[in-house]
Amino acid sequence: MIQIDRDDPAHADVHQLLSEHLADMFATSPAESVHALDHSALSGPAITFWTAREDGNLLGCGALTLLDSAPGSASHGEIKSMRTTATARGRGVATLMLRHILDDARTRGLERVLLETGTEDYFAPARRLYARHGFTECPPFADYVLDPNSVFMELRI
Repeated sequence: MIQIDRDDPAHADVHQLLSEHLADMFATSPAESVHALDHSALSGPAITFWTAREDGNLLGCGALTLLDSAPGSASHGEIKSMRTTATARGRGVATLMLRHILDDARTRGLERVLLETGTEDYFAPARRLYARHGFTECPPFADYVLDPNSVFMELRI
């Protein structure tokens, strides 16, 4: 059974998965268009980080960061670092993680969940996943700017 729980991005297996994620991002996008966070940034106080595991084995991860700066006033969140291990792809782990993140956002009373992903073919499965769950394209948000290598998406909840 796949279980999703809060986790520490610095755990060795998670750190390795996040390092692979960053390496892939830099291999597929220009450096100025890479917005993925490393394990230390994912440990920040405004970020909730989860992993999906089965029998203790890491299958994937995802995070939600609150975008509004005033404590207790967040109305928007951003999905960060959604990643599935190579051996877990095709098993629905990303869908489970996305549903978990969206449930958490609803529990917090967030109005919108946003994300940034790439335009390259490499990111097509991610864009399809988000679209299947009701995300639509939107303008850049937070500190993002228009970028031909980025797609911005939102879901009003």
